[in-house]
Amino acid sequence: MDFIRVRASSDGAETISYWTGDVYGWQDDGGPHHLFGFEGLNVARAVETDGGWQLLTREAALYLDPGSRQVLDSWDNPFTERTVEVQHVFNDPVNQRLGAYPVPTTRLGDQVVHNVDIRLAYPSPLKVADYPENSANDTYRALELFQFFTSAEDLDSGVPDVPCVFSWCRVSPWLPWMAMGQRGGGLVYHCRGAKVAEVPERLRERVGERFLHAPSEWSAPNVTSWTAFADKVRP
Repeated sequence: MDFIRVRASSDGAETISYWTGDVYGWQDDGGPHHLFGFEGLNVARAVETDGGWQLLTREAALYLDPGSRQVLDSWDNPFTERTVEVQHVFNDPVNQRLGAYPVPTTRLGDQVVHNVDIRLAYPSPLKVADYPENSANDTYRALELFQFFTSAEDLDSGVPDVPCVFSWCRVSPWLPWMAMGQRGGGLVYHCRGAKVAEVPERLRERVGERFLHAPSEWSAPNVTSWTAFADKVRP
């Protein structure tokens, strides 16, 4: 499966994907506003199974001041005029099963683009009745939109780990720790990244050694910012 070689490595080796970008917020009656910078990493290992692949990953990311690009540990919410604690992303695991369906591709000259559009709608881990300040809806709805760009020559070479750069756009509700309640609007993440050998030192120091290595075996359920908040803050 070509996409496994693009997203990870078909020989089971660990691969690191690094991204950087920005987060924008909009309300029904205002915005969009540039709220955060954002940078993070995902460490992946692909394991072949009967009928497909398991993609074993964990990821971490930091919210940054949009101007200085310094890591934020607290944030003055301009919508509510409250200062809140920033809860960075430490998702472990973030596992997927791949292979049941082909990943769409587009040929653009000497490049091949794999696009992965993920539409999410499922019961929110944060019920509004239990978390009135932190949950927008009892159903979590979001879009995760990825494009992976590779050289056709690299893809045709047969190497297990194909170099790639990628773009990522995410449309989601307000984050739980923003304490936005049921205000209309939400967030748009716009990031770009690549497979890398190393990540910036600041990110390495903040995420710790665990998040620089992929899981060795399948586990569930996946961790998200919503489930992490539910584990940390009881209703």
